[in-house]
Amino acid sequence: MTDLPIKFRHLRTFVEVARQRSVGRAAEILHVSQPAVTKTLRELEAAVGAKLVERAGRGIRLTEAGEVFLQHSGASLAAIQRGLDSVARTRSGPPLRIGALPTVSARIMPPAILRFLARRTGTLVRIITGENVVLLEQLRLGQLDLVVGRLAAPEQMAGLNFAHLYAEPVRFVVRAGHPLLGQAPLDFSRIHDFLVLMPSEGSVIRPFVERFLIEHGVGDLRSEIETVSDSFGRAMVRQTDAVWIISEGVVASDLEEGTLVALAVDTAETRGAVGLTTRANIPFPPAVDLLSQIVRETVGQFGL
Repeated sequence: MTDLPIKFRHLRTFVEVARQRSVGRAAEILHVSQPAVTKTLRELEAAVGAKLVERAGRGIRLTEAGEVFLQHSGASLAAIQRGLDSVARTRSGPPLRIGALPTVSARIMPPAILRFLARRTGTLVRIITGENVVLLEQLRLGQLDLVVGRLAAPEQMAGLNFAHLYAEPVRFVVRAGHPLLGQAPLDFSRIHDFLVLMPSEGSVIRPFVERFLIEHGVGDLRSEIETVSDSFGRAMVRQTDAVWIISEGVVASDLEEGTLVALAVDTAETRGAVGLTTRANIPFPPAVDLLSQIVRETVGQFGL
């Protein structure tokens, strides 16, 4: 090995040639001439002290030394890129920390975040999903910058501001082919015959559900499971005859695809406000303003 320095361009050129198995294709991807690629490879081989590539028909192949060197050069390039990304995130400021209820995470946030990333602000985004009361406490403590979810009870909104986005009902959903399907309106007394997945105590939609059930003559359920896990609820309903009582947004795509079906129940009275919650009188990062506007635009495109 000589004292010739190995530069970033040497590694990048070698790795691309190894990937393409062609000097010509590598030159096109790197936006340089073929002679420039060949010259860079020769410089690298001189620095390494070994032949790394050789002709193979119309293309090239790696020598034994080239195969060994590729493992280390690829890892080095990846490490350099991670370092550059880390520096870029540092320059762009702290990450944007967003709390989102499952109903919002499943429906609104994916397209909203894609639009936000398309603005290329360089801001790292962290999405935290959990129960409303937990997210609001994290917001109040400054651990989150924004919460997107349902309006909480007045006693939980002290020191917080809420901006309305839309209203969303609760749905009673089951698997396709469920015994309760085909009844309109539903005979609520039959709910007792099935396992019911209820929102957990303390969850923001629990009071809506309890009031609705009482108004329809359903008191204590004989068999119920409390959960706020959308993955568990979705799996249970698909595999059993359970009835899942859940916010519409969580299962919107399932209902559209027909993998889950809503029972014939008028749940309009369970509609609750969904919106943006921030800390009152506390300045927040400009990125919060941008994401908030994008979320509003996304909601508008859904027609909610």
